Amino acid sequence: MDQRNNKLGWLFTSPYLIYSLIFFFGPLIWSFFLSITDWNLIAPTFNFVGLENFMDAIRSPGVHAAFWVTYKFMLIFVPLVTVLAIAVAVLVNGLKRFKSLFLIGFFLPYLSSGVVSSLIVKGLLSYNSPINTSLRGIGINIDWLGTPFSALFIVGLILAWKFTGYYALILTSGLASIDKEVYEAAAIDGVKDSQRFWRITLPLLYPALYTTLILAFGVTFGIFTEVYQLTGGGPQNATNTWQMEIFKQAFTNLQAGYASAVALLASVATFISIFIIRKLLELWGKRYGWV
Repeated sequence: MDQRNNKLGWLFTSPYLIYSLIFFFGPLIWSFFLSITDWNLIAPTFNFVGLENFMDAIRSPGVHAAFWVTYKFMLIFVPLVTVLAIAVAVLVNGLKRFKSLFLIGFFLPYLSSGVVSSLIVKGLLSYNSPINTSLRGIGINIDWLGTPFSALFIVGLILAWKFTGYYALILTSGLASIDKEVYEAAAIDGVKDSQRFWRITLPLLYPALYTTLILAFGVTFGIFTEVYQLTGGGPQNATNTWQMEIFKQAFTNLQAGYASAVALLASVATFISIFIIRKLLELWGKRYGWV
């Protein structure tokens, strides 16, 4: 019976395993191979260059910018989307009726195309847009996408708008799982309404919040569409993400080997960063007995 169950288990998981072998491990091995060559995506031949691509990438200003830009986006996107998602979840959870309807409404931006939303924002922030025309009428002239900080903030704001509903859905499920008797006991013990969120709701929301935070941090390592459409990595490499740097090197400069080396460095940076973030979140959860 155990052997039969094992065979059934492997059978049911085989589609995912085959998918991973073809679309994950295959490209990963190919990327390792390309990273030690000088292939340019066109030439039928290539030369082995050893670790030269990695050394050039480590010294590259573009790679340095991509490394730091990721953490700048974290500082903008993660707190913003977390606060908005918690606010939406608390508001929706407090509704007596039509909770699902409101959740669907907030979730819809997540389903929208990043290209379309970026083009709409680009049009709204263009020089001759109604917004900028009105601002210039009162003496305010802002180059939204031409200034490093404002460009970072605009991209972070678009991402927060897109992911707030998705994370709020997860947090709403977490809020719904909190037993109401806990709040009743707290009220009897004299916990004020102003203290209830920080002392009861937030600690008990830890599992859902842990999930949303890990997802939010992960998003910052894969930002591409919004940056490509709005800034192209500029101004002055202020929004030059890992994905943008890989794209430019591979498809603009036709340096596939070098781009593969950058991609592998990005993978290492992502793995180490997420590992550290997980440990910090687990330390926070340990205070409330979750870990």
